[in-house]
Amino acid sequence: MPGTRAAGRAVVIGSGIGGLTAAVALHQIGWQVTVLERAPSLEPVGAGIGLAPNAQRALDVIGLGDTIRGLAAWQGDGGMRTPGGRWLARTSSAAAAERFGGPLVLVHRAVLVDAIASRLPAGAVRTGCPAQLADPGTAGGRPARITTGDGELEADLVIGADGIHSGVRRALFPQHPGPSYAGLTTWRIVVPAPGKPFEPHETWGAGLLWGTHPLKDGRIYAYGAAAAPAGQHAPDGEKAELLRRFGDWHDPIPAVIAAADPGQVLRNDVHHILDPLPAFHRGRTALLGDAAHAMAPTLGQGGNQAIEDAIVLAHHVTPGGELGAALAAYSAERLPRTTAVVRKAAGVVRLMTLTSTPAVTVRNTVMSVVSRLGPGLVLRTFDGIADWRPPQRTYAAGAKDVQSERPAQH
Repeated sequence: MPGTRAAGRAVVIGSGIGGLTAAVALHQIGWQVTVLERAPSLEPVGAGIGLAPNAQRALDVIGLGDTIRGLAAWQGDGGMRTPGGRWLARTSSAAAAERFGGPLVLVHRAVLVDAIASRLPAGAVRTGCPAQLADPGTAGGRPARITTGDGELEADLVIGADGIHSGVRRALFPQHPGPSYAGLTTWRIVVPAPGKPFEPHETWGAGLLWGTHPLKDGRIYAYGAAAAPAGQHAPDGEKAELLRRFGDWHDPIPAVIAAADPGQVLRNDVHHILDPLPAFHRGRTALLGDAAHAMAPTLGQGGNQAIEDAIVLAHHVTPGGELGAALAAYSAERLPRTTAVVRKAAGVVRLMTLTSTPAVTVRNTVMSVVSRLGPGLVLRTFDGIADWRPPQRTYAAGAKDVQSERPAQH
């Protein structure tokens, strides 16, 4: 029957979190998987990533949820503050865990990537291997073709997981405008813990934001964001820029910045795809993660949604099915959800980038009032996001929902 197949060869272009998760999920259901990565190694940027219960449940499907939770720091109580240190809103980790079926956990990206990649067979990941999609193929006939420096590959399924500026996306949808600048630039650092204990926090100023959170190994993951024109860089270095913007904010922010290695401060402009793609697939090729739906980091969901994509894609392309229908079902399931998250994250950008004193005062007042009315109102921001569950029949044997109780050792 045309289009009906046993699992064949799948090629994943890009070895980020979403691409590796897809590779593992496909490998577990019988696909022969090759991951092609342009960079010379799998070492990701030196930053943390928060995994909400939705992404943890997705990782449970491939048997990685407990592993990652064991390697991660479980977020404690904290909240939102002003630059002077006043609490605008308090958050309760117990309330969040109860509402969404588990806590938010924070893990270094390198730890997460290593854990996922370890579930792939030896030789499945080829680094230092730039790849381009030459032909997306046709679902019921012609295989997809990928060109590399070593020659050409054919595949029954190609997954474009090659990031915000995806070449696979451009090949599939050349008329789409692609990502646009969100009006926001960000900095990320990982530093030793300051001498004094602190509560996790996100601090909002006028067109500025700072977050400080502990990793399990005792280090601190911190990030800053600012409304700024695209393409700017500090002539005297990004650490100096952080000190100018945030050096007089409340503790422990000055100490955290002071501890940063100037050469390890990461700065990136934020781009997002506000105009959704017409689909997340064409022919035998599918997109996932930032390649499909780049979003601002203001909800902390970019990597989480990529993990969801990977698990849902594997759910639909099970052996013996019809590939065209499978990829159409993947697009139909993921496109509306991720579009909604992209737009919600963009809405938070608009709030964060307010700079006028009256607007910032109103924003802060509303946050404070909502917090006093109860933590449930604050948590509603993540209703429909953090409570997501993967398709039930994709659960690995014995997989459970994320546990809401926080282990004593964290």
